[in-house]
Amino acid sequence: GYGLGGTLAAQLAAHAHVDCAVAYCAPGMEDVLAQGGENAAPMVVHYAEWDGFVPPAAVARVKQHVSVDVELYVYQGVRHGFFREGSPAWHRPSMMTAHTRTLALLKRVMGPRYDLAALWDKHTELEFAARDADATMKTMVAHPYVNSVPVMTGGVGAEYLHRFYENHFVHANPKDTKMTLLSRTVGADRVVDEFIFSFTHDIEMDWMLPGIPPTGKYVEAAFVAVVNFRGDKLYHEHIYWDQAAVLVQLGLIDRKGLPVTGAEAARKLLDETLPSNTLMEKWDESAPSNNRKAG
Repeated sequence: GYGLGGTLAAQLAAHAHVDCAVAYCAPGMEDVLAQGGENAAPMVVHYAEWDGFVPPAAVARVKQHVSVDVELYVYQGVRHGFFREGSPAWHRPSMMTAHTRTLALLKRVMGPRYDLAALWDKHTELEFAARDADATMKTMVAHPYVNSVPVMTGGVGAEYLHRFYENHFVHANPKDTKMTLLSRTVGADRVVDEFIFSFTHDIEMDWMLPGIPPTGKYVEAAFVAVVNFRGDKLYHEHIYWDQAAVLVQLGLIDRKGLPVTGAEAARKLLDETLPSNTLMEKWDESAPSNNRKAG
């Protein structure tokens, strides 16, 4: 519920008439939570920091009644209506964060429960092993988007993204491409993978190195993929990697005098005992030896 609707939803949860409740910018919540008994249903309560209807003093009173079954979040620097697209107060980052926290409660209590990790693995299999753009698109929502952050390649919308996959991605990865998973975090509506992406640059890779002809050099780079889902379909992908380290390994930039690394950045993720702080010009002699500059 939103506003007074959120207050009403919370009242139902406080008296165990529903399985759970979510309230956005709801007034009078301190009285509602005070009514909650041992059987009260779990709730998530979202507030804007600068809400003319529920000012900070009112939120402070609500916090005094929060129990283990009540999650309360305050979104900094936003106003009432931050969650409503089209409102002058709409703030997309806060709205998206609140949406994920809402889904976490709803899915935990009511479902449905999807194996997001398996869905993501199937998607990447179709991209890198099957190299099938049509099948890849079937794993995504009707209006998906992909953003390869360092070079802003990808696309928004099914038609545009399909063209990207078919012409610039699924057939634009070297045969020896390998992804070594370092960690995986699975949330209510997303998967975050940290991995090493390695390949021999023997073909032009439009999506990662647009306009750069093959150099024949081997690359190891640290990557992070943040993958958002809607139901059992991928909604968007944000892909991050260390482009400076990639360009160093390809011989496209001279690392001398620059605060950048090469393959060693990825290798340290695999072996934490490798040296740290090798780019720093000044050294603390009291620091452990593995943190000092070699030589």
